[in-house]
Amino acid sequence: MSSEISSELVVDAKGLGKCFHVYERPSHRLLQGLLGGRRRFYDEFWALRGIDLSIRRGETFGIIGRNGSGKSTLLQLIAQTLTPTDGSVQVYGRVAALLELGSGFNPEFTGRENVVLNGTILGLSSDQIQNRMAGILDFADIGPFIDQPVKSYSSGMVMRLAFSVMAHVDADILIIDEALAVGDVFFTQKCMRFLNEFKKTGTLLFVSHDSASVRALCDRAIWLDQGRLRAEGNAKQVVDQYLEAFIAERDGVKVVASSDVVHAREVVRDVRAPLIDRSLLRNDINVLEFHPPAAGFGEQKVVLVRTSLLDQEGRQLASVIGGETVTLEIEALVKSDVGEPIIGFYFRDRMGQELFGDNTYLSTMDQEFVLLPGQMIRAAFTFDIPRLQAGDYHFTVGISTGSQEAHVVQHWVHEALILRAQGQGLPRGIIGLPMRDVRLEMCE
Repeated sequence: MSSEISSELVVDAKGLGKCFHVYERPSHRLLQGLLGGRRRFYDEFWALRGIDLSIRRGETFGIIGRNGSGKSTLLQLIAQTLTPTDGSVQVYGRVAALLELGSGFNPEFTGRENVVLNGTILGLSSDQIQNRMAGILDFADIGPFIDQPVKSYSSGMVMRLAFSVMAHVDADILIIDEALAVGDVFFTQKCMRFLNEFKKTGTLLFVSHDSASVRALCDRAIWLDQGRLRAEGNAKQVVDQYLEAFIAERDGVKVVASSDVVHAREVVRDVRAPLIDRSLLRNDINVLEFHPPAAGFGEQKVVLVRTSLLDQEGRQLASVIGGETVTLEIEALVKSDVGEPIIGFYFRDRMGQELFGDNTYLSTMDQEFVLLPGQMIRAAFTFDIPRLQAGDYHFTVGISTGSQEAHVVQHWVHEALILRAQGQGLPRGIIGLPMRDVRLEMCE
């Protein structure tokens, strides 16, 4: 969450509303222009109505709701690409918005020309754009396509370029509308790292259908429903209300909060595994081929050489089924004299949320290691892979030396190993844990 939130308002909306005119036939639009207010040839559609909203400097603010609830309309009003029908909205500071993919780009212009165009629109001078051009192109990383017309780009390439421009204009307020749903896991992680840094100094408005991302990223949130403000407050509480209402409507049940605490037991092979693996609930997960890692960061006196998933017989896996027992094996090369090694990992989803992780410190704190240049070291973590919702996931690997409290990072690689899950029919939630026991009994 943002560490410091100012009392200074950056967005102040009062009674905000937006009405669109919906014409049954194209000719009605022409007739309306000719006859003006003497007769109405359209129906009114209020995308937003009666929205009061205050966002303060330094906040990360989430907006959730179903399709058609008014989320994008609200963002366009804040970005001032739409004018309100009712009420007012005041915005203080430079705004950079990533709304509809490719909006603001001229498809006939090259990527480089669109960088200049967008930078100018966002308030940069010609000198500022040229001084930042190398950084923008490096962040986007689309190679020679930068000098090709944007109409030849894939959606992922458009998102790369648009986000890169937005990241280099010194904005006070960033607006992100579902854009991170497009693109590969590596670039999504790069964007998330930028956003986490931006949150320390700027204001972020974030719209996503992924409620877990809103809960993880945002300080506060609102829930829009059919153009009206349904709830506002702490992001977790608003997301919980939204999900409870969605489940209740979908399943036709009343959701009742429970204060019961369930204590976890040691997780072993799911008792239902034979049934699950023979049904449509089977959770196939592909393990993408390991490639030598990017440079990462750290002193690199010890460097990551290989990351792999192994089965219980020690064979490398190209695929795994959710619920299976696996071993994450991490190999590293010692390049110069160092102290006690600690090797660990995080397992993250495509938005960078840390789902679980561990390291070797507690298991080896009573052992002494003498590491010599040229020596290989190996860490192994054995666990049951959870059942995963469809999408990309990755292991982030870190190698440090020292202690848990005081250590030096030697090599940190964000996407050391990628998993691609073909999730279907899974339990609700980000991941599904294998169940040690599941019972339904009649009480005496």
